Amino acid sequence: MRSWILLLVAGLLETGWAIGLKYTQGFTRPLASVLTGLAIVGSMVLLGLAAKELPIGTAYPVWVGIGAFGAAVLGMVLFKEPVTPGRIFFLVLLMVAVMGLKATTA
Repeated sequence: MRSWILLLVAGLLETGWAIGLKYTQGFTRPLASVLTGLAIVGSMVLLGLAAKELPIGTAYPVWVGIGAFGAAVLGMVLFKEPVTPGRIFFLVLLMVAVMGLKATTA
């Protein structure tokens, strides 16, 4: 269970650094750049720790899925990116896939 919690936090940090990239303005804003860099490092470290116990074929796609879902949703909320039925449908499918990987991993 500990490794799944680490993986969840790693995925949330991935969302953070993906969104943070927008705020760095090409790494010209120091505070946003440092925070984004810390989120990248933290996300990778936690993914690595989770992968010690979880299969990498599960850990990596779950990590990417959480990050992609979070970045897409926050992009819609923070940056007024399009909210369309198609995007919502595929984001739901992405979360179904993430939950399916968790459910089928011992």
